[in-house]
Amino acid sequence: MSSPDHVSVNPRGIASLNSPFSFPVTVQRLLDTLAEHGIKVFATWDQQAEANAVGLAMPPTTLIVFGNPKAGTPLMLAQPQSALDLPLKVLVVETAAGEVLVHFNTAEYVIQRHALPEHLSANLAPAFALIERALQS
Repeated sequence: MSSPDHVSVNPRGIASLNSPFSFPVTVQRLLDTLAEHGIKVFATWDQQAEANAVGLAMPPTTLIVFGNPKAGTPLMLAQPQSALDLPLKVLVVETAAGEVLVHFNTAEYVIQRHALPEHLSANLAPAFALIERALQS
């Protein structure tokens, strides 16, 4: 089983990885993996279609908004402003060169940004592991 290219994290807490799959397959694998693990998908936005609808060009770009209320609610109870970053999001983008990239905020970023107790990162980490798992071939 091969895994996606190494996850890189920028200084702003955004994790990025290359998908070994095409854009539509990457989006579907993410949706399927989340569903298989009982993670609710609240919304899926085809941002390319929205741009096209107003006469603008955009490469394939989809935002998936997902979460698990059992995991996210304790964060929001500890710090209501954390709801600005919850539910979680994963962004899939296809570059002009045909590379498919997957981006998401790290658990550490969410914890630090909202001054949440460190132990609550355990509520977020499994979701990010699922993103990586979805990109394994």
